[in-house]
Amino acid sequence: DEETGERVRRKTLFARASWVFNADQVDGWTPPATEKRNLVEAIDQAEVFTAAIAADIRNGGDRAYYRRSDDHVQMPERERFTGSATSTPTEAYYATLLHELTHWTGHESRLDRDLSGRFGNEAYAMEELVAELGAAFLCADLSVTNTPRPDHSAYIANWLEVLKRDKRAIFTAARKAADASDYLAGLQPKASA
Repeated sequence: DEETGERVRRKTLFARASWVFNADQVDGWTPPATEKRNLVEAIDQAEVFTAAIAADIRNGGDRAYYRRSDDHVQMPERERFTGSATSTPTEAYYATLLHELTHWTGHESRLDRDLSGRFGNEAYAMEELVAELGAAFLCADLSVTNTPRPDHSAYIANWLEVLKRDKRAIFTAARKAADASDYLAGLQPKASA
């Protein structure tokens, strides 16, 4: 201290370069195992329902889709579902699975849902509308969620252009979604009286 003449310790920050290695470059080092946390809680009724359908559901990857040519549903592992501002991880998982299973019902060996009579992207838009409505109906039926989910509404709003051009499109899509829901319900084991 210049005024008092006493020695004072001060901490000083300074930059220093260090050589570091990527973990892949270090021989013999194995990173500690990280526990994958599954945030999706099983809903017994939905588990029994989807298992009874006996669709070819494959788990893996980072996308959910139905591939008509192979007639299979692809789902990411449950651990990948973390939820969003509008849904819990559980709601997101089951809504996605039920959406893809609704697509699955359109195969020619099942309901043979052919929307190709619509032109261009309208056939795709209508099929997506059917699948999202079907998922919403099934989520309500299976108690995945008892209230309409904002993400269902937002997703359906994306197809508003089709709905604006064809005033009956929503009725057609809702009827086909109800047919798909009924078809999936018909695959359930009959309760003994």
